Formats: sequence, structure tokens, C-alpha cells
Amino acid sequence: MDSFLKKLLLCAALLVLSMVAPSSAQTCSSYTFSNNKLFSSCTDLPYLSSFLHWTYDSATGTAQIAYRHASVDTSKWVAWAINPTGSGMVGAQSLVAYQQSNGTMLAYTSPIAAYQTQLQEGSLSFNVSDLSATSTGSEIIIFATIVPPNNGAVNQVWQDGPLSGGSPSVHATTGANVQSMGTLNFASGQAGSSGGSNSKIRKRNTHGVLNAVSWGILLPIGAIIARYLKVSKAADPAWFYLHIACQTSAYIVGVAGWATGIKLGSDSPGITYSAHRTIGIVLFCLGTVQVFALLLRPKKDHKFRFYWNVYHHSIGYAVIILSIINIFKGFDILNPDKKWKHAYIGVIAALGCVAVALEGFTWYVVLKRRRSQGGSKVPHGMNGSNGYNHNGYGARPHQEA
Repeated sequence: MDSFLKKLLLCAALLVLSMVAPSSAQTCSSYTFSNNKLFSSCTDLPYLSSFLHWTYDSATGTAQIAYRHASVDTSKWVAWAINPTGSGMVGAQSLVAYQQSNGTMLAYTSPIAAYQTQLQEGSLSFNVSDLSATSTGSEIIIFATIVPPNNGAVNQVWQDGPLSGGSPSVHATTGANVQSMGTLNFASGQAGSSGGSNSKIRKRNTHGVLNAVSWGILLPIGAIIARYLKVSKAADPAWFYLHIACQTSAYIVGVAGWATGIKLGSDSPGITYSAHRTIGIVLFCLGTVQVFALLLRPKKDHKFRFYWNVYHHSIGYAVIILSIINIFKGFDILNPDKKWKHAYIGVIAALGCVAVALEGFTWYVVLKRRRSQGGSKVPHGMNGSNGYNHNGYGARPHQEA
């Protein structure tokens, strides 16, 4: 028994070590360079599996650096940069490296003057020497000695992207690839997110929350109110005013979310999410048409009211479907913690279950009401599954003329 227990403990220890070892290898403090090179400071960069090691000489103002980019293969380029004039890509002075078709590593400097750059080789605004790069197959390391501006307090940017025809191509414009920037003080060893980055992330999060709540939650709730509550005579005309209040609130909040998206687009001219932007514009136009369509609504007994109802329902349900699609595209762009996406999925699933349950209840009430009236036909002047004039978005209570 003792022998079995010892073996069990040994297996458990080996399992723990196998789990801890890879984890520790992904931190800068435990990393050992193959040439036994040592650096006095390092930081784990928050995106793209990247790390920066450096030794800063305050007397000469020089820094020996090693930028490590893990989880990258030979079909990609990597870059680390300092931006002396801003916090983003434009104006960055970069060190670029990738493996050439002959297997050798190429490392060079590239100033970035505009978006959609191809990382052409050029001189930087500060001195760079001893530039080289190595690759282990799954990691690229750039070594250099630099003279960082601003007494060592800089904005840094790091990136990766695909190779096309043996040359760097444009990197992805979603998720971590648009968040990989921050601040660094070579002298103090302090690193963090840049102020500009935090501001933009807050705007992006605000844009996402406003649109998820308005287009993605309030609009479906308003549709459920319009379709199912009016089957109850006791809810008339309260359902109509609840529907109007819900849809109007959704539109107002949605316009605010749409406006933040327009602002984000203007602040990031080199970053374009074509499908997300196009759907957003379509949603804004359709939502606006729905609101102003209330002014053109015929009276209940007008001969064109049926056609108005068909139009109103079709546009309304189209807006809801497009809204949900675009919100999930937004999740892919923002790349937040999975709990937020799961929470929204839970809300939509709950609303779907409520709609299914109310649909069954509605049909039960309608059929029961028909039987009590002594016939299976819908009474004159009524249509829709509810047994009442099915007006949907912006409809008036069935008593109204």
C-alpha cells in the first residue's frame, strides 16, 4: 500500500511540474537566452505573446534590448517600435524581423509614416546599432542597442503579420493586433497601457455596450411586447405604450452607440471593419425609417393599413436579426472576456425561450377565444395570430379607429 501511495504522489508531482513548467516559460523573468545574455529588466507585454528585456545605461542614455515574440511561425513577420510623437502606429520607429525563404533571419529598421504600411526599410529618428534577430521555429527574438528618446520614457508598439511574396503584408486589424501598445520607462522599469490606448478602449467598450443593450436587447423586448401582450384584453392599451417606450429608448441609445462608432472610425482611419460598419449603417437607416413611419401610419380601418403592417413587421424583424449578427461581429472585433459574450448569448437565449412560450400561449388563447365565439373563423376586421389587428411595431390598440 505504501509503495502504491508513493507512486501516486510521484505521478501527481510530475503532473504538477508538467503544468507549471510551460506556464513559467511564458514569463520574461524565468526566460534564459541561448547565448546566456542577461538583462536587468523585463516586462510581459499584455498582447500577442510578446516580451521585452532590456538593460538601460543612464549615463550614456542607451538601452540594450531583446524583444521576444512567441507563438509565431516562419510565415510571419514581427516588429517592436517606439513612437516618439504619439501612442499608436503612425509615427512609430520600428525594428522588424522575419525569416527569409533561404532560412536566414532578416532584421532592419522601418519608420512608419502612414497606415497600410509595407514596412519598407529606412532610418529611424534615434540611433540603432547591433541589430540582429534569431528564430527558434516558434519564437522570433530581435536584439538591438538603441538610444531611446525622452530620457527613456517612451510609447511602445509591437506587432505581427503575414508575409506575402517574401515581404511583410498588412497585419490584422482586430483583437490583440489593435491593442498592442503601451508605455515604457527604460530607466525606472515601469511599463503599462498608454493613455491614448485606454481612452480608445473605453470608447470601444462604450460603443459595444450601448449597441448591445439598445439594438440587441431592448429592440427584441419591444417586439415581444407588441406581439404577445396585446392578446390580453387587460393589457390594452398598456402594451402599446410599453412597446413605444421600449423601441424609442432603444433607438435613442442605439443612435448614441452608432455615433461613438462613427467617432472611433474617424479616430482610426487605417482600421476598417467593412462588414460591421456596413451593417451598422443599414441598421441606423432602417431604425430611422421605422421611427418616422409612425407619422405615415394609416388608420386601422384604412385599406392600406394591411400593407403598412406587412412593411412594419418585415423591417422590424430584419432590424432585430441584423442587430444580433452585428453584435456578434462586434464581439469578434473587441475580443472581450468570454463571459461577456456568454452573458449576451444567455440573454438572447432567454428572450427566445420567452418568445416560444408566449407564442404557444397566444395560440392557446386565440383558439380558445374562437371556440367560445362558436366558430373557427377570425371575426370580421381582425387578422394576425393574436386574434387582433396584428400591428407590431408602432401599432395602435385594437379599439382605436
